[in-house]
Amino acid sequence: MAKQWYMAVGGHQIGPVSEDEILTNLKNGSIAEQTLLYGPGLSEWKPLKDVPLFAQAAAQRTTPPTAVPGLPGRRAHEIDLEIYGEDLQFVEVTLDPGETAIAEAGSMMFMTQSIQMETRFGDGSQGDKRPGLMDAVLGAGKRLLTGESLFMTFFTNAGSQRERVAFAAPYPGRILALDLQTLGGELICQKDSFLCAARGVSIGIAFQKRIGVGLFGGEGFIMQRLRGDGLVCVHAGGMLHSLELKAGELLKVDTGCIVAMQNSVDYDIQFVGGIKNTLFGGEGLFFATLRGPGKIWLQSLPLSRLADRITKAAPGSGSRREEGSILGGLGNLLDGDS
Repeated sequence: MAKQWYMAVGGHQIGPVSEDEILTNLKNGSIAEQTLLYGPGLSEWKPLKDVPLFAQAAAQRTTPPTAVPGLPGRRAHEIDLEIYGEDLQFVEVTLDPGETAIAEAGSMMFMTQSIQMETRFGDGSQGDKRPGLMDAVLGAGKRLLTGESLFMTFFTNAGSQRERVAFAAPYPGRILALDLQTLGGELICQKDSFLCAARGVSIGIAFQKRIGVGLFGGEGFIMQRLRGDGLVCVHAGGMLHSLELKAGELLKVDTGCIVAMQNSVDYDIQFVGGIKNTLFGGEGLFFATLRGPGKIWLQSLPLSRLADRITKAAPGSGSRREEGSILGGLGNLLDGDS
C-alpha cells in the first residue's frame, strides 16, 4: 500500500507511512487515538480518531493517549525516525545539524556522508557536557552488568543539512519506538532489548529486589532502566503485543516474553504448580506475574526460545523431537539431514 500519510509523535513528524503501518502502530500502542495525522483529503492535521479511514479502529481502543505532539521542555535531542520492514526491521533516524543518536555498538546499518561516529564510555545522558572519568566508568559498569557492550556509539550530524543513520534489529521481530516523556520518563526493559535512542536518554540498571524474581524470573536480578524524555527504540522477538493493566489487574506471562513495562507495574514470579504441569507442561517452573497499573509490551518469540529450537535442529544435536522420528540417526541419514 502506498505510503502517503504523516504522523506527529512526541513533537516529531514521522512519515510518509502507509495506512497499514498506522493501524499496526495503533494496535501495538506506539500511537493513540489523539495522534495527529496528515494525508489524502485533509487540509490540516487531525487526530486519528477524527479521520474517517481510521475512526473505527480508534473507537475499539480504550487505552489512554500515549503520544501527543508539541511536548515542551524536552532535554534530550529531538530526533526523527521511521521504521522499515516486516519481520527483519531497521529504523532510520534523521538528525538535524548538531543532533546525536546513541546506539548499541555494532547495530549501525548505514549512515549518510556528514554523520560522524564516535565510540566511547557513557550514554550521553549528561547532555553536551562530557562525563568525568568516574561517571564514565560507572556508566560502563552498569552496561556491563546488563550484559551489553562496555561502549556506546554516538552518531552526530556534523553537517549543515539533515542527515540519516539507520540501525538494524539483531534477529527477526519488531522494533518499537517509544517516547519516554509520555511514559513518565522511565521504562524497564529486558537486558538485550535496547537498540537506539536520542542523546540525553540514560541507559542504566534496575535491580529486582525480590530474590525469587532474581533467581527464577528469567531476566535475573538486573534489567535495563531507560530514563529521560527522548525517543527510544527497543527490539522484540517475533510479534509484539502491548497491554494496559488497570490498578490491581494481574497477568501471568512466560518469563522470557517480557520486553518492557512502565515502572508502575509490579513484577513478581509464581510457581506453576502441579507435578504434571511442572514435569510435562513445557512452560518451566515459574510464571512471571505483572500487576497494574501500567503498560507492558510482550514478545511472542524470545531469543532464548529461538536459539533452543535452532540448537535442537542442528546436525549432530541428536534430537529429532519436533519431527516425531523413531529412527534417530538413521532417520537423519535417510532424510539427507546428515
